[in-house]
Amino acid sequence: MKHSLRLAAAALLCSASAAASAHTGHGTESLFAGLIHPLAPDHLIAALAIGVWSAAALPAGRRVIGPLLFLACLLAGALAGTVVTPVPLLESGLAASVALLGAMLIAPRALPLALGLMVVAAASALHGVAHGAEWTAGSFAAYAAGFVTSTAVLQAAGLAAGRWMLLARQWAWRAVGAAGTVAGVLMLAPA
Repeated sequence: MKHSLRLAAAALLCSASAAASAHTGHGTESLFAGLIHPLAPDHLIAALAIGVWSAAALPAGRRVIGPLLFLACLLAGALAGTVVTPVPLLESGLAASVALLGAMLIAPRALPLALGLMVVAAASALHGVAHGAEWTAGSFAAYAAGFVTSTAVLQAAGLAAGRWMLLARQWAWRAVGAAGTVAGVLMLAPA
């Protein structure tokens, strides 16, 4: 029970800090810039949530489908984002995706699997568009390799946490999901 309380407290603390806008015009010219970009609150929470949701909602031998789908759609969205700018209401869409992914954690098996994977694909494509829209100079390939690598690491951490959470009480799942949902709603609030 102590572990569940710590996890819930950590998730709530993360949601409290997540109100800041994640896309503020940071560098996009290098592998390093790509590596650090997913540490912004919206992307961090989304990537972790996909891993946790996949551990709970997907069959044991297929849990990597959610993260792999996220990575593929993230990259496709990023490529589209390099040519489709500006994207209206992008920050609001990102915040809404974080809230929706958090809500999916409250009851991970409530959605039919196909619908859950559609949400994963749409959320990841939107996050990818944000990455691509911000790219201005330097090697897009290096930048993309960075954000894909960091996202994969975050999703692996989410999968590990999700497998651990399968042993936790139901309220722990709901607390983590609620924290993610609150984070997304806070991101929607005007600064």
